[in-house]
Amino acid sequence: MSELFDRIDALVASRSPLPPPAERRRLRQAHGLTLDEVAAALQVRRATVGGWEAGKTEPRPPERDAYARMLKHLAQLYPATAPEPPKDTASPETPAVPATPAPPAAEPAQTRTAPAPAPARPAAEPAHTRRAAPAPRPAAATTTTTTTTRPASRRPATKKAVPAGASTGGADARFENGPLAVVDVDADGRVSAYCVGGLVLDVPAKSLPALVEWTLREGRLGQPRLSGPGKDADPLIVLSEAACEHYGLPVSLTREERLAGRIPQGHKVVKQLSRADWQLTKRGFGPWARIYRPVQGSERACVQLCIPSWDALDTRHWADAGQLPPADLARLLGTYATRVMTPRGSTAVTGLELMTALHPPTRASEPDATGKRHSEHNPGSLGRDPVDCAPCEAPDGHPLLADLPRFHQRTPAEVLAEEAYDWARPLTDAECLRRHLVGIDVNMAFAAGANGLAVGLGAPTHVGQPVFDPKLPGSWLVDLSHVDLSRVKAAKDTWVDLDGELLPSPFTPKGERPEGPAWYATPTVAYAVELGYDVRPVEAWVRHDHGRYLDGWYNRLRDAYLATMADLGVGAELSPEEFLRAMDGYRQRDPELAIVVSAVKATVKGGIGKLRERPRGEGWRPGQPWRALARPTWRPDIRAAVISRTRINMHRKIVKHAAFTGQYPVAVLSDCAVYASDGPSPLDFLPYRDGKPLPGGFRLGVNPGLVKHEGTQSVLWGEGVREQFDAPDLNLARYIKDGTVTDQDTGE
Repeated sequence: MSELFDRIDALVASRSPLPPPAERRRLRQAHGLTLDEVAAALQVRRATVGGWEAGKTEPRPPERDAYARMLKHLAQLYPATAPEPPKDTASPETPAVPATPAPPAAEPAQTRTAPAPAPARPAAEPAHTRRAAPAPRPAAATTTTTTTTRPASRRPATKKAVPAGASTGGADARFENGPLAVVDVDADGRVSAYCVGGLVLDVPAKSLPALVEWTLREGRLGQPRLSGPGKDADPLIVLSEAACEHYGLPVSLTREERLAGRIPQGHKVVKQLSRADWQLTKRGFGPWARIYRPVQGSERACVQLCIPSWDALDTRHWADAGQLPPADLARLLGTYATRVMTPRGSTAVTGLELMTALHPPTRASEPDATGKRHSEHNPGSLGRDPVDCAPCEAPDGHPLLADLPRFHQRTPAEVLAEEAYDWARPLTDAECLRRHLVGIDVNMAFAAGANGLAVGLGAPTHVGQPVFDPKLPGSWLVDLSHVDLSRVKAAKDTWVDLDGELLPSPFTPKGERPEGPAWYATPTVAYAVELGYDVRPVEAWVRHDHGRYLDGWYNRLRDAYLATMADLGVGAELSPEEFLRAMDGYRQRDPELAIVVSAVKATVKGGIGKLRERPRGEGWRPGQPWRALARPTWRPDIRAAVISRTRINMHRKIVKHAAFTGQYPVAVLSDCAVYASDGPSPLDFLPYRDGKPLPGGFRLGVNPGLVKHEGTQSVLWGEGVREQFDAPDLNLARYIKDGTVTDQDTGE
């Protein structure tokens, strides 16, 4: 009889109406339940319960029955008229602060129909339907598989304004489904496109050319331009392993294909595209393939493909993103696309493309006498044509150096060598008596170095015996060996005495004092003047046409970083103590958003590195041009200026700290500095007074340019490692995070 009653209860629950999404959340919070607890009880994922409470999806049997019963009991315990309890803080919710304006709420699902073809696209019958995203697979089942099973529900998705990280691409109706979609195929052979915001579209395409056509005609995917004169971002389609098999592509590349970076030109899918009048870029069909037709008028026809199983998502920057279920991968890449831009390739490629997207090379002119507009140079951009660098700025093998002897080693007086710090020194006796080595790391150091930096926009001009101008970007041949770090100017007409032997030189990457004339970027020479010393350049290559080209790039990446860190519980308003607590284990609060943070930081470093991209095979020989030289964004002088300013920013903080506390770093690696300390926390040696940091020194916080705790090891560990590898100057900053040192790291 009890079994009969249970079946009756289940039948009633399956038909009973559910309360509105906001009420579901209120009832859960009123009872002090977290999303994780409810998800565990119902044996679904945390994101699934969050989707029910956000109104993006609806529960289905058998979970719906149990969920309805839980809500019914909670409604009896906590009527709607009861005071609302404090907001649940036991588990972080879905992101709340978008980096771009959230899209307006759409009409109810009952009134939605398949979208009409986008303007200026060839008309096509609506061949897809919308449905809510199914419950993602359990976390333990995120390994790569060739198929993905999902419930067969065809319930239309309810489109609403979604939280940050799930934006559907803004208010532009052309891109109402967001910037990208992850295409997957289930066990029944049904092809689905997972978009941001939990939307899933049925894909009728039976071949890859048909998929490209569907994306452009019906997918409504893409992203509005980031700058007025710019171009809208092309839609991105991410193919799962099952989708690769479905469309006739290999699941993985062979060794030869990986080395070539593409599948053979004679592959059947490449031939299918060619027969359908689609073209590939010169890089061919690789992990990031661009499929296009020549532009006709103002209408672009281009789709970007990303194939994670071909290593499109580098694990150094994207961790295990390529192994995620389609809905989770769409959320992760959608967050990055919304806050940074739609990925155009690796994070380095995207970082460089972001510069161009924010400062397009051309713009439309004012109408002429006939009312026609023409393409003209866009002020503040790098222009459409590449410019030659100065000989001192050219890397080895550049065509400008073709006349040098084959094995010639250029001296500092011949080459501009602005690189990040890699410096260390032995510990003093006093430092050996301390217990800990504490590492602090500058947040987004190279982004902070680019902020407000004036860089050259055009070609360089050679000047002999110039007068140094700190506002003029360029490269200067000057002797800075007379700068004495034991006595520097701390403020106007105020000098301080320091122990120069315990400080790295700000003028060389290895921290060694220069021995004579050398080439330096403007920020380095300006810092010598700031320290109180005269400079007399011998010659220079300067750029009179200059501007703050990277400001918009910095702002975009800064906002993306801060918004994502805020979603992970690390806000900009936290006190130093709160910040350190918030940073402890922040990646575990939402591993997918933590991957976005890593990708944003890699976009900064990779974008700066791409400004001086070196040859990548292709039969190149020293003295010959390589492909990257044809880009207007191949600018080694800009890269040098950013690195110079980043290194100088670090040294300035080190000097301020030493002058105030008498403490000196024992190692510096790029944006990480290690200090000997009596305690294990940065607060044990950073000079805070009444919660306020030393002006101009190191300051704890999440903003770019501020520092976080990198790691702590014991002094005994540091001395033991150096003794083990017989390396008294081993850079401990490289290993301070987890203390692991290998023979390979030390060159043994």
